[in-house]
Amino acid sequence: MNNTQSVFDPSLYDISVGSHKNKAVIWLRFPFDPSLVIALKSVTKAYWSRTQKSWYILDTNKNREICNLEKKIIGKAAFEKISPENFIELEKFKNRLILKGFSYNTIRTYCNEFAQLLYALKNNQIQFLSKDKLQSYFLYCHKDLNLSENQIHSRINAVKFYYEKVLHQEKMFFDIPRPKKPQLLPKFLNTEEIKKIFKVTENPKHKLILQLSYGMGLRVSEIVNLKIENIDSVSKKVRIEKSKGKKDRYVNLPDSILTELRQYYKENRPKKYLFEGQNQEQYSIRSAQNVFRNAMQKAGIHKKIGIHGLRHSYATHLLEFGTDISLIQKLLGHNDIKTTLVYTNVSQKSISSVVSPLDRI
Repeated sequence: MNNTQSVFDPSLYDISVGSHKNKAVIWLRFPFDPSLVIALKSVTKAYWSRTQKSWYILDTNKNREICNLEKKIIGKAAFEKISPENFIELEKFKNRLILKGFSYNTIRTYCNEFAQLLYALKNNQIQFLSKDKLQSYFLYCHKDLNLSENQIHSRINAVKFYYEKVLHQEKMFFDIPRPKKPQLLPKFLNTEEIKKIFKVTENPKHKLILQLSYGMGLRVSEIVNLKIENIDSVSKKVRIEKSKGKKDRYVNLPDSILTELRQYYKENRPKKYLFEGQNQEQYSIRSAQNVFRNAMQKAGIHKKIGIHGLRHSYATHLLEFGTDISLIQKLLGHNDIKTTLVYTNVSQKSISSVVSPLDRI
């Protein structure tokens, strides 16, 4: 084993789920190697158990993603706080979401938000809760829990789904006010910063991940889900399958990447997905995020921005290059043009073209 290894690879560990000191944990067992310990600690907080003679991490969805384990919709501790009667309603709620075809992330978010209300109710049954009691609960979320506007909206949406789609009380939420959401602008990198992160990324696979994320404006989930069969280098089109909202769309494959892409394919021969890890498994979202984070550090760029910023940069730069906003909407896969129009507020070209009235005097 190379002692300089620092990239966490779950396949090098014997991973199992268990409990320790009354906490749900994930065990990671492996023949002693300092580099594996360093790699583990580089992605999450790890602990050593003297009694079990093994490393372990807390059993959270974040750590499950790191270890390539199936995520939990709600943790065991959360289930134990829900009364048996309300637990039945939670199961109905979850099953309805599944039947409606919602994504895993939406189901997890909705179940977690709905469960917070069920915890607070204790033995009071959710289906008999009055509208006034519900408003009092959301006021409690505002004043006592100090939840953000976005989380309040998420919680209202989850509870609203239960009353309207499970109990079929269509008008239940007409009078419940919602907080105004903050109008946050997307964070992006300028073209010089984009060039820097490409320049400092020496690993061909890592560089391609970053180049295609920016060059096609893809979400990180779309990058790791890219399939060989959906890339047409002749027509220079790439089919993005079942993206957000379970929609397919086509994006343009950049001309400048074709040579590197073909060379990468010849050397690596991926079977199904364009980007694969060890044992030809699908490359993980966490690994792609780490690639971007490492490139930012090497490039000396200190903006607080994640790999999704490459997608924002793609849209912003297309707008600055004069691309029609409706085309950008289609390429990004936005349902509503209003979502795409936010980039007009960050475009440097449109802002810098404005002359101050002071300069006109």
